Amino acid sequence: MNPSSPASGDPGPAATSINLRLAVVNWRDPWHPAAGGAERYAWELARRFAGQGARVQYVTCRAPGQKRRERVEDVEFVRLGGRFTVYPLVLLWLLARRIRRKGSFDAVVDCQNGIPFFTPWVLPRRVPVFCVIHHVHDAQFDLYFPRWLAWLGQMLEGPVSRWTYRRHAFVVVSPSTLRAVRERLGWTGPAHVIPNGTSVADPGGGASEPAGDPDLVCVTRLVPHKRLGLLLDLAQRLAENRPGLRLHIVGDGPEAPALAAGIAERGLDGVVIAHGYLAEDAKAALVARADLHLSTSQGEGWGLSVIEAAALGVPTVAHDVEGLRDAVRDGITGWLVRDGDDQADVVERALKELDDPARREEIAGSCRAWGGEFDWTRTAERMRDLLLAAVRTGDSSRTTGRPSTRRPEVP
Repeated sequence: MNPSSPASGDPGPAATSINLRLAVVNWRDPWHPAAGGAERYAWELARRFAGQGARVQYVTCRAPGQKRRERVEDVEFVRLGGRFTVYPLVLLWLLARRIRRKGSFDAVVDCQNGIPFFTPWVLPRRVPVFCVIHHVHDAQFDLYFPRWLAWLGQMLEGPVSRWTYRRHAFVVVSPSTLRAVRERLGWTGPAHVIPNGTSVADPGGGASEPAGDPDLVCVTRLVPHKRLGLLLDLAQRLAENRPGLRLHIVGDGPEAPALAAGIAERGLDGVVIAHGYLAEDAKAALVARADLHLSTSQGEGWGLSVIEAAALGVPTVAHDVEGLRDAVRDGITGWLVRDGDDQADVVERALKELDDPARREEIAGSCRAWGGEFDWTRTAERMRDLLLAAVRTGDSSRTTGRPSTRRPEVP
């Protein structure tokens, strides 16, 4: 997925009707300039539930120029407030609906992006809530906020969330996130692993032949925890021995000016190409031509761009950190940079393996098979089963449903 663009496509068959009123509450919507994987996840659920007969309201913040209300693919968007004010405004909106008896929701999908919306505070106790967590942010708060505000974020993410959702359930996107919510947030309640999907089409055919001068690509939001400086360090090192190497960076975000300045200061013009936002087709074509996809993030809930690259037959080199160690199958669909490893050495080793046409074909096939394990329709079906079971019993904390914590394996 391009970090700023919602993918379009068939939302899948409506095998089971969902005659429910659902609220999907997320910090941003997929058209927000800073949208990423969390927005893609919420949108793919919302559009599929609406396609199966549910009345879905996607409640979120409002970027400049966005409409306060609109309907897209039968999903009603309600946009309230900005980066921080959205949180109290969502609670006031839900409380006002309850007081005015405008129709209560049967269930709520409450998406946590650092901190959740704490929707159980204003909902009737019988309304089940599933709190979706992509990754634990505790250490990341210090990258974005002064110490006192980072401490407040950590308290809200940890102790306050544990108390608020104690009668409800967590949904996490990977085994790494499951471990993190248990070990770092102290969550002891029910948690279901429902991974991301992918809608990137398998182009078919074999892997491309090595072209001589390698093309590397990184699809990412341009934010501090993605550690863009490491990408520039890597490009500078590799270009010393491979002057024809190109590193393409796709995505936008608040770090875009710093990235442009870093490229200029290091003399990497023509070596590192910052594309900014690209339309979905253009982004997929660029990734499909690459030898390697890279990630220097310090931690992810999963690594959606890794799986989308894999679906195109392109392996990833990433650091051995939360989420990415789940998305990359080391030595099979990519390579992990472990503690003590030199990132440039790992990339050089990967490129040498890919110079062998047979090995390149083997890796591309494994990547496509791995990417094919993940599908948004299956993701939505798993969440749907949890929602329906919780509504039947009136209790999300006792729901078992179909989802499991098993990591999908390539057949």
